[in-house]
Amino acid sequence: MTHSSTSMIKNPGHFSISDRLRNALVVFAMIGVATFLAGLRVDPDRIWASFLLNHFYFMSLGLGGIFFASIQWVTGAMWSAPVRRLSEALSAYLPVVAVSFAILCFGIPHLYLWSHPQHVQGDLVLQGKSGYLSSGFFMVRNFLAIAIWLFLTHKMVRNSIAQDQDGNYKWTAKNRVLAPGFLILFGVTFTMASFDQLMSLDPHWFSTMFGIYCFSGLFYSTLAAICLLTVYLKSRGKLDGIINENHFHDLGKFMFAFTVFWAYIAFSQFMLIWYANLPEETGYFLHRFHGNWKGVSLFLLAGKFLLPFFILLPREAKRCPTLLAWVGVFMLIAQWVDVLWMIQPEFFAEGPRVGWQELGVALGFLGVFGLAVFRFLAKNNIVAIGDPRLSESVFHHHQ
Repeated sequence: MTHSSTSMIKNPGHFSISDRLRNALVVFAMIGVATFLAGLRVDPDRIWASFLLNHFYFMSLGLGGIFFASIQWVTGAMWSAPVRRLSEALSAYLPVVAVSFAILCFGIPHLYLWSHPQHVQGDLVLQGKSGYLSSGFFMVRNFLAIAIWLFLTHKMVRNSIAQDQDGNYKWTAKNRVLAPGFLILFGVTFTMASFDQLMSLDPHWFSTMFGIYCFSGLFYSTLAAICLLTVYLKSRGKLDGIINENHFHDLGKFMFAFTVFWAYIAFSQFMLIWYANLPEETGYFLHRFHGNWKGVSLFLLAGKFLLPFFILLPREAKRCPTLLAWVGVFMLIAQWVDVLWMIQPEFFAEGPRVGWQELGVALGFLGVFGLAVFRFLAKNNIVAIGDPRLSESVFHHHQ
């Protein structure tokens, strides 16, 4: 398909948020900085746990954006052409990940038991893992992973934007070569980052399914974020004539499907550990099923899985933008709670802590994330207007 075949579609252009919203995001970012600095003085361990929670959560959203786009390039998907640029916008946050991880490195002594030589010396398990679990190696391999993400994301998004100018298929062809390599490297590096940043909080515990569990949450929340952004721009009239109820139907089906996928992975991980009944594995779940953590675990079952599952089950629900937006917001909150559930029990065995430290830092990260995403949309077309599948997708419909 040539550029002329897509020229009949009205280019919605760029999108700039209102000064009011931009100022709110800046205030959120400032609240986050102030909260973090105050938390360092009041309770360093708690504020570093909160920082890790939000660093990993928003890192996953940024990575999920370029992962979604890569899947579309690899498969040559038609339906997603109008929303792919919005997923690319999420990846605009990834440069911030390099900064937040650099800050996180200063919190290693507060977060990771394996970083203290006195604990390692008296623990045979930690001694056996000391070659891998060392502060220097931890930082090197994670910075290397971030560099890979940034390099490939920059090249693929640059190609996508270049296609807006001439509509030449060569840009899609280039991304169809780069995307499979990214997906392979993403699988390895994100699994490593999940093991390093979250699983090693309890260096005695291990799960071979932990990487795919974290991935299921990444894609679960990314689909919700893409849907929410699509509904928002559609409500502002920026996607009229491009996005229709059939595109929302497809987004809703993805959200529904990966709600089931997350539940399947979560149950599989739990079942394998429960069935084996090994002390070095079961402790992870035991203290998450007792005390006040039991309520959080039940919320993940009922809230993160059952509620979205039954709401999104009917066909009509998947075609209602307002309902999809509310479900998307809920799914994003549920994923944040899930990451909290993976982190906080290692520090607060009696139950979850959600106070000014957690909420303030979350607002800070949300502010920076929003500024990064909307800055990208203000500089670039919000629809990949040169995509060769766009014309076909605009008239896409379900029977």
